Amino acid sequence: MPEIIQDARTFRANRPWGARDLVEIEGATARLHWTDQPYQWHINDGAELFCVVDGAVDMHYRQDDGEHVVRLDAGDMFVAGIGDEHVAHPLGEARILVFERKGSV
Repeated sequence: MPEIIQDARTFRANRPWGARDLVEIEGATARLHWTDQPYQWHINDGAELFCVVDGAVDMHYRQDDGEHVVRLDAGDMFVAGIGDEHVAHPLGEARILVFERKGSV
């Protein structure tokens, strides 16, 4: 039976970066996160697709020439490849859909 999700813009977890598991596809997961706090600098062990559903997020990432920041609004996406160090800083509350390898940090 299909699952209908109609509260993606109002979903709220009981803690920052809490998530609702949506689906697992061949070792990858799609999770809906809620947060009002920054995450931690990290490098995923696989690619990650980060899509802002509601709110705004400043995505910080590091490249050879230093640290960069891009503002992501609802509908914007950030794709981190293997080895891309990054951290998300929401501006107030944000809801984010994340696709990544199951168990990734």
